[in-house]
Amino acid sequence: MRPVAAAVGLFAAAWATPASAQAHAACRILCAPHVKLEPAVTFDNLFGAPRVADDRQQVSRGRPESTFEVVVALGMPTRWPWLEITAEAIVQPFARDATPELELEANLVWLPSRVTRGWVSSHLDIVDKYSPAERPTDQRAYTHKLNLEADTSVAIFNWLPEGRWLKEFELEVSLDFVASGLARRGDPVDGGRLLDDSSPWSASLVVVLPLAPL
Repeated sequence: MRPVAAAVGLFAAAWATPASAQAHAACRILCAPHVKLEPAVTFDNLFGAPRVADDRQQVSRGRPESTFEVVVALGMPTRWPWLEITAEAIVQPFARDATPELELEANLVWLPSRVTRGWVSSHLDIVDKYSPAERPTDQRAYTHKLNLEADTSVAIFNWLPEGRWLKEFELEVSLDFVASGLARRGDPVDGGRLLDDSSPWSASLVVVLPLAPL
């Protein structure tokens, strides 16, 4: 019961500061948006890469893969300090065949930065991921996928005075679980056939660069 009590106490402390709540309450629904540029390295096929059988029935197992991505994020705080809406455009600038992806997120803030004096923040995300189709039964080039994320950010230059651009610079770790729309066991892939479902897990290391409070 002690970990539960500690978690409840932390959550209560997170919303005990009235100043922030009053600032959010000044917005009717959506508050002033902000734009961020987020270069990221993403590692796919975590926690059990699938096996693939080729035309000769040779079986191999996929390996974790890393990709470099650039994300442009438009964040829209709401009148409720625990909720933010984010729209993202994602590209892989160094991949020949990569196509852009879009995401629309509901960010549920469970650890606001004010609780840690601006050093650390964390939120859970419910994401509509619009990306290239992966299943042979998909009838469109792009499909919607349900993605669940857990993001934690550290403001490594938080010690700088207010108003300095670098003060908003963050390093973020994201753990993603794609709950729908991925290739499944038996689907054709890369000249072979999957013997297991695709791994839904990935992790990203992200550099968060603030561009503009619009």
